[in-house]
Amino acid sequence: MSTKPRGPYLTVDAIIEIDGGIILIKRKNPPPGWAIPGGFVDYGETLEEAVVREAKEETGLDIEIVRQFHTYSDPRRDPRHHTVSTIFIARASGKPVAGDDAKEVGIFTRDNLPEDIAFDHRQILEDYFNNRY
Repeated sequence: MSTKPRGPYLTVDAIIEIDGGIILIKRKNPPPGWAIPGGFVDYGETLEEAVVREAKEETGLDIEIVRQFHTYSDPRRDPRHHTVSTIFIARASGKPVAGDDAKEVGIFTRDNLPEDIAFDHRQILEDYFNNRY
């Protein structure tokens, strides 16, 4: 009897640069808090396709990927299950509108980040603002 290997879930997130700040979404579903727009990669989808789709679903914006930033894989990064997320830096223009599992959307700078940031996204944003990768 063989067992199917169990692996982490694959996700993507987009640090979307716009109007001198970055976009965060306030989550509708647990865990609560503000988050970098993103989500799960669908079967048959590339990471790039997934991040463009997720950004559109959650912010209403078409993004232009600038580059891949870093991959985060700490098994504790998501309290629901083990996820591995590849983060992209992207640009967009226009007015973001909350959609899909986002109940609110905001543009933030390093100096006015919200207190309640979900997952390990505060660490990701610290790495981004400090040009760590």
